[in-house]
Amino acid sequence: RIIPFTFFTEASINLADDEELMRLMVKAGFDTVFVGIESPNEESLVECNKLPNKNRDLLASVKKIQNHGMQVQGGFILGFDSDPLSIFRSQIDFIQKSGIVTAMVGVLMAPPGTRLYKRLKQENRLLPGGTGDNTDGSTNFIPRMGYEALARGYKHVVDTIYSPKPYYERIITFLKEYEPGTKTKLKFSLLHLIALVRSTWVLGVKEKGRMYYWKLVAWTLLKKPKTFPLSMTLAVQGFHFRKVAQKIRAPFTSGVPG
Repeated sequence: RIIPFTFFTEASINLADDEELMRLMVKAGFDTVFVGIESPNEESLVECNKLPNKNRDLLASVKKIQNHGMQVQGGFILGFDSDPLSIFRSQIDFIQKSGIVTAMVGVLMAPPGTRLYKRLKQENRLLPGGTGDNTDGSTNFIPRMGYEALARGYKHVVDTIYSPKPYYERIITFLKEYEPGTKTKLKFSLLHLIALVRSTWVLGVKEKGRMYYWKLVAWTLLKKPKTFPLSMTLAVQGFHFRKVAQKIRAPFTSGVPG
């Protein structure tokens, strides 16, 4: 059955445990699901009470959803009290191995009225201000690992996963697992051709990471030609993500004591 559009939704990682539900979702036209992974660190999952993520192979669960025909987008958090200093490397490794192309990495915030906020207030760790946006590199409390360590680590994670080489490699990792189940009716027009030419000029000629772009193009055409439109769409999205990542380069020191 060919449909003119697809659906996007959010679900917990235990979606991977229900094969019938995944099959029916793909049949209905769902091709993308956002999952709150949060952290590969078990202690941090306990801290944020992310029970569905505990005691399971998160990588295997992500790949199972991909195998059933859905792209997994993921949410990740840095700054838990339980986070060791190695968490930044662990997050990068997990994101790369999982093939989660669109990884939304944020810094933990303590919204007023929450148990976390009350605890941090009792510990005298709250900071004034705070934007409420956990992806702009700001937070409203003093992290246990130290403010500067979190700032440097967060920037390192975002800069790394969205630089051309890791990003294009992640697309390939995803496409190796991905088995598209929904046939979407695509109407190719002159505008699509113009967009392809323009994106190829930017990504394949002007950008410094062009070598990795062409590796992606070649791999897709040789190994998974049916996913070429998706592959190129993800490549273009990566250019946007890099622009966003560049805006988070200034240290987030607003409200930091001393």
